[in-house]
Amino acid sequence: MKKPWLKLATPMLNLPRAAKRLIAASVDLGLCIFTVWLAYYLRLGEFKSLSGNALFAVIVSICIALPIFMLSGLYRAIFRYSGWPALLAVARAVGIYGLLYASIFTAIGITDVPRTVGIIQPILLLLLVGASRALARVWLGDQYQSILKQAARPKALIYGAGKTGRQLAAAMSNCYEMQVVGFLDDDDRLHGHVLNGQPIYNPDNLPYLVSALPISDVLLAMPSLNRKRRNEILAQIRNAHVSVRTLPSVTDLAQGKVSISDLRELDIYDLLGREPVSPNHILLAKNVLNKVVLVTGAGGSIGSELCRQILSVGPEKLLLIEQSEFALYEIHRELEAKLADRDIKLVPLLGSVQDDERLHEIMSTWKPDTVYHAAAYKHVPLVEHNPAEGVKNNVLGTQKAAKAAAENGVTDFVLISTDKAVRPTNIMGASKRLAEMVLQALAATNPGTKFTMVRFGNVLDSSGSVVPKFRQQIRDGGPITLTHPEITRYFMTIPEAAQLVIQAGAMAKGGDVFVLDMGASVKIIDLAYRMIELSGLTVKNEENPNGEIEVEITGLRPGEKLYEELLIGDNPKLTSHPRIMKADEEFIPWPDLESKLNALEMALDINDVKVVRLMLQQLVSGYKPSGEIVDWVHMENEAEMGSFGGAI
Repeated sequence: MKKPWLKLATPMLNLPRAAKRLIAASVDLGLCIFTVWLAYYLRLGEFKSLSGNALFAVIVSICIALPIFMLSGLYRAIFRYSGWPALLAVARAVGIYGLLYASIFTAIGITDVPRTVGIIQPILLLLLVGASRALARVWLGDQYQSILKQAARPKALIYGAGKTGRQLAAAMSNCYEMQVVGFLDDDDRLHGHVLNGQPIYNPDNLPYLVSALPISDVLLAMPSLNRKRRNEILAQIRNAHVSVRTLPSVTDLAQGKVSISDLRELDIYDLLGREPVSPNHILLAKNVLNKVVLVTGAGGSIGSELCRQILSVGPEKLLLIEQSEFALYEIHRELEAKLADRDIKLVPLLGSVQDDERLHEIMSTWKPDTVYHAAAYKHVPLVEHNPAEGVKNNVLGTQKAAKAAAENGVTDFVLISTDKAVRPTNIMGASKRLAEMVLQALAATNPGTKFTMVRFGNVLDSSGSVVPKFRQQIRDGGPITLTHPEITRYFMTIPEAAQLVIQAGAMAKGGDVFVLDMGASVKIIDLAYRMIELSGLTVKNEENPNGEIEVEITGLRPGEKLYEELLIGDNPKLTSHPRIMKADEEFIPWPDLESKLNALEMALDINDVKVVRLMLQQLVSGYKPSGEIVDWVHMENEAEMGSFGGAI
């Protein structure tokens, strides 16, 4: 609660300049009277009434002091900014006053006025006038800065006048980062009313409120709202060009209280228009609970989330294979912190899926029940520029991991695949489809291990995803770089994708290709526009040349497709899970495929990119490279050969 003297500061600061000067002069007048009376007391040791010549001493003090102070500019100074220069000015003014006052009452002398009063009173006046200026600085200056800070705070409206909105407003009442100036609510019965001192507005008036108040942020305080209604509200807010922040879902909020720290940036999956499906806990537990589980690529986007989800279910042991030391350290440290007192053994293992001896060593030691194979090179342009390494890791690494699993009694082996494996135009997609074919072929010859593939599209906030890239580009002031205005992609959150992978693997019978229902595909340029507008900024284009963030089209990268597909054929089968479908894909029998893979490995060993690409076209149905070979080593050698030929 504010102290009374702090409450008085605001009306004082709001007074006109003339009134403030009058108050300062009145204070100095009172100090002149008080210091004469105090000087008498200090000299005589008793209180004396200010009458006769004592009153004359007061009148002389006032008549000398106020004109000198006025001429010295003491009443032009802004007290709340007073510093040493202002105090020096006070000292000079009082010094001049003291000389004149002492000349009259000490040097010349007046009857019934002790000569020492002419010296004591100016000293007292100097101390008290100086103290009054310092007090004004402390009292008004800090409060004035506080008022300025409060006025400069971004103003926000809370969307939702329910319990959560009220709790959020209360939590933000002393917030120095943002000031709540009202509520928005869909209930027209509340419009025009006041809730806890804040007006409730009609959301339809938001564009007007943004300019009138002005508003910089809208805080969504409706955590239980369904995705469809949330999207309708966001579409309405987009036109107002304000930054949108939201609260997590009801299940993520602490019970009974909402804090400012619960507010977060609007995540783009709030805009996908599809509610995540609650996981089937029986399927989640089937291949994980009290079992030894191994995850390859455990430090990657999907691999690390798989580890989190697996740990939450409760395996007996969780083996983490990762070739990046830093990534393995990070995920192991994170998982260890979540263990608490649970009796689960975590084993961090450095190793590559291309090292079959290491894979056999690990699997023969711990005998895992389930393997989730998430290790892969997945960045399309990088793999296109380094095709041999991409194929070695994605195809041969999968083959070695699968064979090690079959030979060491692994019950379930689940490959994390991609929508880019369908009619691929790039090395990454072709290598992932060939990896699927390896598992399909091995499934037919190794009934002891159920080999399964789970195919899905982009996951939000994964490494290489457009969402964190766009978000950073918006923070940097743009431009947002986009390869093509017509490009579309499927999106899914990382936790949802990981949960569905585990559930799909639990439904496997062997050789299954499962496809996750990603909902509708999203046009990336629309995604960019939404991210800009819901950050409170405007798009800069021909229609709006004064916009803040420009979208720059850079052209398709090597191997990049305009759109992705999840099915090669058109005959998906439904499963017991509403978000998981089963595809019926053709493959090459293992005896034929094995010999072709051996030939492919020989071409990879000598980095014969032309042969590698030709063999991928022969093996992977529908693979049509979208451009010339862009392998860095191949292009450099070709350039040197051209230079050598020119020299000849």
